[in-house]
Amino acid sequence: MKPMKIELEAYDLRIKTVGDGGSSGLVYLPKEWIGRKVKVLLIEKLEE
Repeated sequence: MKPMKIELEAYDLRIKTVGDGGSSGLVYLPKEWIGRKVKVLLIEKLEE
């Protein structure tokens, strides 16, 4: 996996750590964001 450069336009940015959600990952975001489209970027390399 190689890092890539991405340019985005956005209205807000939150940097979070993905938590354990049982059988999936979990990220909490503001309640006001419910129903909105978001993009989540992995910014650290996964261990192989």
